Amino acid sequence: MTGPILETERLILRPTAMEDFPRWAEFMADEEAARFIGGAQSRAAAWRGFMTMAGAWSLTGVAMFSVIDKATGLWVGRLGPWTPDGWPGTEIGWGLHPDAQGKGYGVEATAAAMDYAFDVLGWSDVIHCIDPDNLPSQKLAERLGSTNQGPTALPAPFETVPVDAWGQTREEWRINRQRLR
Repeated sequence: MTGPILETERLILRPTAMEDFPRWAEFMADEEAARFIGGAQSRAAAWRGFMTMAGAWSLTGVAMFSVIDKATGLWVGRLGPWTPDGWPGTEIGWGLHPDAQGKGYGVEATAAAMDYAFDVLGWSDVIHCIDPDNLPSQKLAERLGSTNQGPTALPAPFETVPVDAWGQTREEWRINRQRLR
């Protein structure tokens, strides 16, 4: 496993590990959970996405973290810094397993990932690419202090997917972060 390990009060954020795959595949197979991240996937397609994240950690040192519940050891989602080739900005993205939603994990883990992006990676700003119909993600972005900066274009093969870029600068985050404490 290559990459940092971050801890919050209830969560561990770390690079993907093989033991995460069963829950990852379950998450990606769920129609509602995967609706705004490319749609439900077969186990084989989920495997490719899982390996993409592991490869990104290995080759670039930047990828989404696996989010682990400290109390249970359960994989509850994946989120964090994401900068694919041609992406419209330095993104902090997220996706939580259906049984982990509504527990505040999104805010807790994303705040830690944003701290990491600004403090360690040295990013000057972050975006969150959010489908205009994805109200839960918009609410999470707002809670973090991000604002809707308008429509943006994703690279192929996602060029027809409608997304808005929500985001904020490092300086804005310093102020917004205080509200979350």
